[in-house]
Amino acid sequence: MENKTRCAWCEKDDLYRNYHDNEWGKPVYEDETIFEFLILETFQAGLSWYTVLAKRENFRKAFDNFDLMKIANYSEDKMDALAEDAGIIRNKLKIKATVTNAQAFIKVQEEFGTFSKYIWGFVDGKPIDNKPKTLSDIKATTPISDALSKDLKKRGFKFVGSTVMYAHMQATGMVNDHVLDCHTRK
Repeated sequence: MENKTRCAWCEKDDLYRNYHDNEWGKPVYEDETIFEFLILETFQAGLSWYTVLAKRENFRKAFDNFDLMKIANYSEDKMDALAEDAGIIRNKLKIKATVTNAQAFIKVQEEFGTFSKYIWGFVDGKPIDNKPKTLSDIKATTPISDALSKDLKKRGFKFVGSTVMYAHMQATGMVNDHVLDCHTRK
């Protein structure tokens, strides 16, 4: 990759740089993509994002390309098979939570028309630009991620703590936490 100024967290390798340059922090309004990020973020809980990102294609294959309706109807046998899949993170609680979250996601869609409308409502429909100067200016949680986490838990979602939800907000562009000298801000 060409030499560009980026957020320091992504300089590990090209996988991270490519994700940073092309996805992280770009607003996502499509329910299918929001769902994918939500599931990947829940698998990240307690792990590094790099671990999940490196297995992303395996997750797509294992979870039927994040087909919401299929996942919402996974059987115990399917979940047991996923727990044996070495290509993904084989945490049985997170696998079960994926099915639970798909079911809860559908309920939110039914209530709000789209999940996007629901989740973007927490930021009044537009990204919050925090304009951090350095990575140390970026928080792990905010009052908005606290409120989002609390509301999702009330709706039956699992593995959606405030830190996970703030990471989701960053990934899907609900907040812009690219440092001020990062080339992606231009």
